[in-house]
Amino acid sequence: MTVIQVYTAFRSGTFAERSAARIGLAAAVVLLRLPFRHTARVVRFARRFGRRPLTPGHAEELVAAVRYVGRRWPVRIACMESSLGAVLAAAILRRHLTWCLGARFTPPPVEYHAWAELPGHGPVGEYTEGGWHHHTALSI
Repeated sequence: MTVIQVYTAFRSGTFAERSAARIGLAAAVVLLRLPFRHTARVVRFARRFGRRPLTPGHAEELVAAVRYVGRRWPVRIACMESSLGAVLAAAILRRHLTWCLGARFTPPPVEYHAWAELPGHGPVGEYTEGGWHHHTALSI
């Protein structure tokens, strides 16, 4: 995914969702500067807060809210930051999303990607019309 695809110009989500998105994205930017084992530990801990399920529409709005918030950040906000920000924002709202890291091997070249996934639904906020060709390497 390119950086341009991550940003959205459309304001999405309620005030609470955008606020959670700001906090989640800020935490994601900080966490991704740490060794990955610490980031994974925090995500596992944050998932304990989010026990209530998200609806697919609500999950799409939350991911879009994170991307909307990230459009004016002075640091790089790509798939890793936005997906982790969405997972943490969901935890702040006492909901849960799954954070997935993986790769796509066909068509070449190999593409590494991170995305938020709704259990039982699949990737959230991703283009899946042509099928989902990414293989999950880690799911938290």
